[in-house]
Amino acid sequence: MRRLGRTNERGATGQRDATPSGAHEDGKETSNQGSFWHGFANMANVTSENEVVIVRGVGCEVLDREGRWYLDATAGLWYCNAGYGRQAIAEAVERQMRELPAYSTFGMYANEPALELSERISQLSPLADDKVFLTCNGSDAIDTAAKMARRYWNEVGKPEKQIIIGREFAYHGMDAFGTSLAGISANAEGYGQLVPNVARVPYDSVEALADELERLGPENVAAFIGEPVIGAGGVYPPPDGYWTGVAELCRENDVLLIADEVVTGFGRLGRWFGCERYGFVPDLLVFAKGVTSGYLPLGGVIVGPRVQEPFWSGDGVAFKHGYTYSGHAAACTAALANLDVLEGEDLVSRVAAFEPEWVEIVSSLASHPLVQEVRTAGLLGAVELSQEELETRPGLVEEVIANMREEGILTRSLLGTAIHLSPAFVISREQTDALVAGLSHALDAAREDEDTARVTPERGGDDRLE
Repeated sequence: MRRLGRTNERGATGQRDATPSGAHEDGKETSNQGSFWHGFANMANVTSENEVVIVRGVGCEVLDREGRWYLDATAGLWYCNAGYGRQAIAEAVERQMRELPAYSTFGMYANEPALELSERISQLSPLADDKVFLTCNGSDAIDTAAKMARRYWNEVGKPEKQIIIGREFAYHGMDAFGTSLAGISANAEGYGQLVPNVARVPYDSVEALADELERLGPENVAAFIGEPVIGAGGVYPPPDGYWTGVAELCRENDVLLIADEVVTGFGRLGRWFGCERYGFVPDLLVFAKGVTSGYLPLGGVIVGPRVQEPFWSGDGVAFKHGYTYSGHAAACTAALANLDVLEGEDLVSRVAAFEPEWVEIVSSLASHPLVQEVRTAGLLGAVELSQEELETRPGLVEEVIANMREEGILTRSLLGTAIHLSPAFVISREQTDALVAGLSHALDAAREDEDTARVTPERGGDDRLE
């Protein structure tokens, strides 16, 4: 394993612009901020001096343009399941782009990679006799599933079934439906009402869902949506029996069940899909991220027989929805090559086999004075920091994350209270030990900073301040 946080022996792989700060090549004055607008960032605080610009990735490690190697603790944003530097994926995409980069899949049109990928996903899916609607990413897939659920009820003569129920702490992407259905209120602030007829319940209570269905009237509810394990909202695994209870409740009340497997799909929990681990079968299953390991953007919805029926049977009806790049040939090729890697190296089974070690190693952080609790499921983890410390030091999580960068580890905050862990499936025991050791050192450094701040210099005699 490389010495993380150290400069590459050959120096930086990229050169900074030699133009002095504050000046442009044509002589015009400029700021130290570029043109790229980062997602989820206060751009007033992002400059060319503090950007971390990644230029290369190999396995679980990435290199920045200053020549520093890091262990990527999050697999990008939960997506790089197969790890970085997969030449087979890159070569497959190159071949496809030389033949046909993309073509519309609206109406009667298709391309071979889109057809092949849909069949491949259908074979892996836990849904019987399913169909696959391809999108560009997870956010689009959530909007697709929500629209499909409402349209389904309209086509079967129950247009009043409009309400979709989500959960607290849930994250369903940042399109209009996803923003409205999510349980992270900060992500919806300032936009007004984007989508009406949505509701929210606690993330861990079947009884709360039953009460909400009774309050709303099941005759008005189209669907319930949830992640098998809540991801960006803090990595919250479900209580025992939760999902089987939810599935039964939805069946009893004639409510569609949507599984958001954007994070958990394609092996993250040691099964191809999280619903398999928790013993339930949804009507609609949303996927993205791990389907390509992030090599190209792609998402989709796996549609069970009930929901597909009015669109595919008899005279049918057009589902007037789709995206310019739905079924993008090069993206589908990346997905097919990625699935070859996951299956060829048996990486999903590796996650299941490695999970006990992962849990043991990561859970050792629970004894640190700054840690409230550690939550894990599959190859997911969240290290929740002390509520008491966060009350007095609201910037503590970001401080720990900055310390981790100094230790050669990249991660991010979950809701400003926890540290995000979701490495690539190829992470080794040695790398896992290094990850936890680096996080422990980062916590120690934050604690030392706190102790230093609390020290009051001794004063006496004429040195007293009046």
